[in-house]
Amino acid sequence: MLPSVKISFENGALGSVAPSADGVVGLVATGTTVAAEGGLRLAAPYVLRKLDDLVVLGVTAADDDANAFLYRHVKEFYDEAGEGAELWLICFPDTVLPSMMVDQTQEYAKKLILSAQGRLRAIGVAFNPASSYEPTITSGLDSNVTAAMLNAQGLAEWATQSLYAPLFIILEAREFTGDVTALKDLGTYSYNRTGLLLGDTRANSAGAAIGLLMGHIARIPVQRSIGRVRDTALRILIAYVKNKQAEMADVTTINDKGYITFRTFTGKAGYFFNDDNLATAVADDYRSIARRRTIDKAYRIAYLTLLEFLNDEIPITNAGELVPAMVKSWEAEVETAIINQMTAEGNLGVDPTDPNDKGVKCFIDYAQKVVSTSRVEISIQVKPYAYAKYINVKLGFITVNS
Repeated sequence: MLPSVKISFENGALGSVAPSADGVVGLVATGTTVAAEGGLRLAAPYVLRKLDDLVVLGVTAADDDANAFLYRHVKEFYDEAGEGAELWLICFPDTVLPSMMVDQTQEYAKKLILSAQGRLRAIGVAFNPASSYEPTITSGLDSNVTAAMLNAQGLAEWATQSLYAPLFIILEAREFTGDVTALKDLGTYSYNRTGLLLGDTRANSAGAAIGLLMGHIARIPVQRSIGRVRDTALRILIAYVKNKQAEMADVTTINDKGYITFRTFTGKAGYFFNDDNLATAVADDYRSIARRRTIDKAYRIAYLTLLEFLNDEIPITNAGELVPAMVKSWEAEVETAIINQMTAEGNLGVDPTDPNDKGVKCFIDYAQKVVSTSRVEISIQVKPYAYAKYINVKLGFITVNS
């Protein structure tokens, strides 16, 4: 071998982490089997990365295509999210109502969650009923929406508690009559993993622009409100609330009742989402999608970090308590994991004037009798951002320079 100088690259010194799946979402929608070989199959989960992946399944935008509805939602998703976004898709016939799609006792949305093996952070539901479908209207919407909200909350809680894979679900505020005064105040519910979208990119739609909303969620970081104006307008030409363009609708009342809808701003082109409300009380810490996504991400990181300690041997002091050095080690591992995957990504609201503020605190009381209980109690807190929802300005004239 010739004399030489060999240099090898070391790896692992930077503590980098794999790209997160923060923007991975699912779509549960009405569809029709495509007869051609390799065509779309109902109840089969698919992973899409671009609109062409749906076209390969035989789905087109043609008016005579039974899946044109599905094409529109996926197209609006990728128009907003951009190619490369990971979208999990599963379709069912028009006999499967939204309340059934999100029923945890049935293999509809649940099948998609299991197939994705915990990757889903959010699910949108888009329903295209048969022409013979006759909704029963309650509080200005299809009564099935109320049942779907209850089931969606249950399904999301099941995914959190059973799979340690927290997510939230967005439903359509279906069959809106146009009477905003009839709408029920969503703040009367306690569904902090469920939200309702009211509005579409087509006039007089019975549904909502679920694909668009899910695309926006997939595009922005977890701490960001979907209503953030600086993110630029939504990538659509027009938005409607029933038969009115969004700028002509009573968006204030719709917003105050907790629905997600569209709005415009004087002097600024385009349409924006009004806010990121979920169907729960204003006092709920997790009323907003941004807060929901932030705490869910912390949950996943803490779970995977602490899982490494499960059934591990724990040294104890002569007093039968936890050894302080071990306690500090556990606390540091949790905090470091969250700092690397959240603070470093700008997901947590740290104090920029305090170099020691990392946006997370983990505390374990060493005075625990783990020998007798086999249980370690841990407290983890993450620091959210505040949001400038209301900006009040006093504006006047000056007559004397000071």
